[in-house]
Amino acid sequence: MQQFHRLQRSAKRITLLLLLALAACGKASPEQAVRKQVEAMQAAIDARDAGDIEGLLADDFIGNDGMDRRAAKQLAAAVFLRHRDIGAKLGPVGVELRGQGEAVARFSVLATGGSGGLLPDTGQVYRVETGWRLVDGEWKLLSASWTPNL
Repeated sequence: MQQFHRLQRSAKRITLLLLLALAACGKASPEQAVRKQVEAMQAAIDARDAGDIEGLLADDFIGNDGMDRRAAKQLAAAVFLRHRDIGAKLGPVGVELRGQGEAVARFSVLATGGSGGLLPDTGQVYRVETGWRLVDGEWKLLSASWTPNL
């Protein structure tokens, strides 16, 4: 009987350790979380959803030439209206943490737009640097700068 209780206690300990390990695995590292937000931005572009793009931006977002959050959403909406087919293909994303709640992600992107033909009408490769801030447990895009690479 004593051996049964020891086995039962051991099984409970092992179960608790497994649950703790699974909980730790489920929580994404800051680098993974930023990469996930970059992917969410690409998905919003692919879905042509200016509202989803705006939802990923910090309230004090700043882009090229002083673009604010509202202007970024308007630019996205205008591009979506101009081009029936939009594409954004990302290169490898490098993430650099800066303190507890800030990060920088750098990557290249091939942006294409077209009218639905076999080949895009326009295309450009950009070098992109984005700044991210942790806001209420969610990474928000604080800044973005992009320069043509071709």
